[in-house]
Order: sequence, then C-alpha cells, then structure tokens
Amino acid sequence: MAQHSRKGAKFQAVTASLLVEGLVVYLTANGDWSESLQDAAVAEGKEEGDALLARADAAVASNLVVEPYLFEVEPVEGGINASSVREQIRKAGPTVRLDLGKQAELG
Repeated sequence: MAQHSRKGAKFQAVTASLLVEGLVVYLTANGDWSESLQDAAVAEGKEEGDALLARADAAVASNLVVEPYLFEVEPVEGGINASSVREQIRKAGPTVRLDLGKQAELG
C-alpha cells in the first residue's frame, strides 16, 4: 500500500477511493467511510497509523474501496486539515473547473 506521509508524521488519517463511484473517502473511527475529511479517524504516531491502516483491509477485501493509504493531517481549530497539497486537491475534487464538484460547494 502506498504511503503519502513523512516518516515522522505525528498525525495521520486513512484515505481510499470507493471502487464503484471513484469518490475519495476517509476511514472513520467506527470503521465506516465518509466523504468528509472532518469525519476521519486520526492516528497519532506510527503504531496507531499502522493499526488504522490495517482496519481498511476488510473494505479492500469486500471490494468497497481501493488503494487505502495513510496521509499526514494537522489539527486545527474545529477539525483537521490535510498537510499536503495532493490531499487538499483530492479532498476538494478536480481543479479544472472550480464551479463543479466539491469545490463549487466550498466556494
């Protein structure tokens, strides 16, 4: 599985894509998948991150999601933000037209 966070990342979350729809989703604390980053379970440190990523295996085996991986997040007032530009783009949707997709809803 891909790893998209620094080795020393303090806080991480798991993301994947829904197999049928292709939507970006985040693993929640109760093991569900959500389209909102704010619903994501956050792991602190390598061991918690590895354990969180292992919880995604059942969804892969049942063909619900593909390519789950850890990525770095940072706590902010009222929630969390993706640390990398890559994950900020995945969270907001395609960048070709700002009037479509999740970007339009955020704007």
